[in-house]
Amino acid sequence: MKRSNNPAGTNPGHTRRKALGLLGGGAVLLGAVSRPAFAQGSDDVLTEALVLRDPDVPSTGNPEGDINIVEWFDYNCPYCRKIAPEIQQVVQDDGKVRLVLKDWPILGEVSKFAARMALAAKYQDKYMAAHEAMIGVSSKLTEPRVRELLAGAGVDMDRLNRDATANAKAIDTILARNNDQAMAFGFKGTPSFIVGKFRVPGILTMAEFEMVIADARKAKKTN
Repeated sequence: MKRSNNPAGTNPGHTRRKALGLLGGGAVLLGAVSRPAFAQGSDDVLTEALVLRDPDVPSTGNPEGDINIVEWFDYNCPYCRKIAPEIQQVVQDDGKVRLVLKDWPILGEVSKFAARMALAAKYQDKYMAAHEAMIGVSSKLTEPRVRELLAGAGVDMDRLNRDATANAKAIDTILARNNDQAMAFGFKGTPSFIVGKFRVPGILTMAEFEMVIADARKAKKTN
């Protein structure tokens, strides 16, 4: 797992105090303590709506799925790259999972550039093409390599540059919110996950993902 250095410069203290699942170890159930699983204030980054269904954050899989997997990732994280095809396979095989992709660029300026370009690509409906192009490589990214990959994925680069500039504030707001959430949940690096209402701060195998998804469905039925 790649470590976070809180590059967004945010102060996570106020949200961390409201976070749940800060229990160390593997998958832990949010709300296992006496507080609710998500914050209730409409302006808090830990509301269930903003964690699971932030309208500004891309998602894939079944949009009507009964379980959400939320992933915080960095395009320069080798572990994120390694696990990406396995997550996609789990989502495809299950058929009832919605995968939420939270860009969390914690590994330097190139990571931030890649995340901003991916989020800018959504304005031309090319986020997933951009995401798959960058998460699918094995070598460390550079800015020229990012541009090369995106062009090869069919992204209109002239429009991308315009959209990145015109929507810079909105994109940075998304990245700051993703970072605040990750800090509040106590994540230490990428990749990190929420599966249903379970916090998974690290890498799982396909079989382990399937087990956590099954447990999340059981937990949902009992609530």
